[in-house]
Amino acid sequence: MNKTNTMSSYQQLVNHFEHISHLQHLQSICAWDGETMMPSGSAEQRSKAMAELDLVIHKASNKAEIKQWLAAAESEPLTELQASSLREMKRQIAIESALPESLVKAKRLAGSQCEHQWRSQRANNDWQGFKKNLKEVVKLSREEAQIRAQQQGLSPYDAMLDLYEPGMTTAELDKLFAELQTWLPELITQVQHKQANWHNDIDLRADIDLQHQLSLKVMSKLGFEFNLGRLDVSAHPFSGGVPTDLRITTHYHQSDFSSALFSTIHETGHACYEQYLPAAVAGLPAGLARSMAIHEGMSLFYEMQLGRDPLFLETLLPELNQTLNKQLSLQQLTQHLHKVSPSYIRIEADEVTYPAHIILRYQIEKAIIAGDVEVDDLPDLWQQLAQQLLGIDINGNHKLGVMQDIHWTDGSFGYFPSYTLGAMYAAQFKAAMAQQLEVTELIKAAELGPIFNWLKQNIWSKGSLLTTSELVIQATGEALNPKHFEQHLKARYL
Repeated sequence: MNKTNTMSSYQQLVNHFEHISHLQHLQSICAWDGETMMPSGSAEQRSKAMAELDLVIHKASNKAEIKQWLAAAESEPLTELQASSLREMKRQIAIESALPESLVKAKRLAGSQCEHQWRSQRANNDWQGFKKNLKEVVKLSREEAQIRAQQQGLSPYDAMLDLYEPGMTTAELDKLFAELQTWLPELITQVQHKQANWHNDIDLRADIDLQHQLSLKVMSKLGFEFNLGRLDVSAHPFSGGVPTDLRITTHYHQSDFSSALFSTIHETGHACYEQYLPAAVAGLPAGLARSMAIHEGMSLFYEMQLGRDPLFLETLLPELNQTLNKQLSLQQLTQHLHKVSPSYIRIEADEVTYPAHIILRYQIEKAIIAGDVEVDDLPDLWQQLAQQLLGIDINGNHKLGVMQDIHWTDGSFGYFPSYTLGAMYAAQFKAAMAQQLEVTELIKAAELGPIFNWLKQNIWSKGSLLTTSELVIQATGEALNPKHFEQHLKARYL
């Protein structure tokens, strides 16, 4: 008897999604190699190979039998875990099957070319060269947004937003960001006034090899399992791979060790989330992280809620000074890390002004996808919003403005709001955790195990078995509440 005929439809789906997961695993490692190891002359052929792999995954996700299996599995006796898994399978197939093959391939090729050339164009402030490639990426992204919008009954930008943050809408984001702007500008002013006499002239220079040693030590303190992953260098720090084969990157600046240190801590937060996703649904959509905002919630919990806490810094300081051959005091380090001052570069922004960077990009993304602005308009629009939200003048320096981020090079429109949503989630998780644990005492004693266990039990081990709202309510007792973020910032900085 043919075993395939006796297998349940749900099991057929499991086998097929595991097959797709293996392909995506290879895709992520190839992408990591492209950012870290690939010679510059290999970009064109690698782009073609990646586009071909995209098509293989696209075809596998559109196999004719999948819809039959999905329909049949609905009437099969499923456990609660399997029912949740089936829900996420449906969502992933809807996403993967929405676009025609021609658009999938064209978008990959355009994105690869734009991203690869961006590396040198940004360094040379070459807006004219960059915008030619970006125009093609924007054109294809608008096509994608229109197709997804029609299929889901959403606005084009909401359809793109849903790829990264299921269930989130422009209407909800507008409300959250408008509330944030009622208190954030005043807070920035108050903090700057309080910090007016702070001196920030400490020597942050450090040998890059020593910085790398420190990064590895801190990753170990934070629970990263090196038998399942590694740390490398890229132009823009990121985390990728699968739970058992994780690749994270940082960037080193000899003039300031803190940039690499906190990039590493941030990416370790992403990686630890991945390493502890539910093994029972590994390789299936339900075994993936819930959303990009929850993912950012984990990295910002590590970086902001934990990493920049003076109590944590105090435990880290002896090893930091020993490894880097420094003699920094806790006050010097804390004042450097907590200094609030509007800056040009998002990834180097302080915790208080960072949301303004995200609101700036969010406003531009909405306008781009809606067709209200064109690529040629972006430098002027960026300049206007940077002055309005951050009080800074780009003055034609595009590498400090519209060219500074990698995200738009491959058409990742809808991604940026996840960063500030993640900051809100991180603060809310910390507040909920503090209702059950003596968090302050645990950090002070450098006993982080109970903190990580809380995250494992309430966030990491859930994967996508719950919806975002279910996950947050179950973990914290309430839906997303931005008040926790406001309270965190005021407590730390005022």
